[in-house]
Amino acid sequence: MIAVVGHPDLSASTLALLEEELCSRLADFAKAGRAGLVRAGKGLPVAFGRAARRAGLALVTVLPSYHGVPAPLAEADRKAAGELLLLSEQVRLVEYEPGDRDACVNADESLLRACGRLLAVWDGSPSNGRDATAHLVAYARSHGIDVEVLWPSGAGHEPFRREPS
Repeated sequence: MIAVVGHPDLSASTLALLEEELCSRLADFAKAGRAGLVRAGKGLPVAFGRAARRAGLALVTVLPSYHGVPAPLAEADRKAAGELLLLSEQVRLVEYEPGDRDACVNADESLLRACGRLLAVWDGSPSNGRDATAHLVAYARSHGIDVEVLWPSGAGHEPFRREPS
């Protein structure tokens, strides 16, 4: 399987660039009969899902759960999860708290262990309290997973905005 991780604050223009670039990269994986794996959320997961569909790559979407029942997602992630479910051939429920950064990182680590390749949308910046991309890249590399870093020319981040509580 091929997973994707990246910065959670990618600009809309960056996501559009990535969708095009990912589509061309994923076409070869689709021909080889592989599948893409993404944890439901807004931004990069949706761009990856759209690119996978266009490339003919089977998509597996992971949803958070509590005791085997899908967990509620933040408002911004709900619409994205709905689109990903429509794009997916499979859905997996994984026990984790979607609002807890550490739980999300642990879920991502678990998912990466099931993958042979990671596409990382990363500008090289270190991990922080909102973004664990650097950590996940290091984690994948330390577990022998092939990592390909993507950062298209002109890519950028959205300005930081606090989410309402």
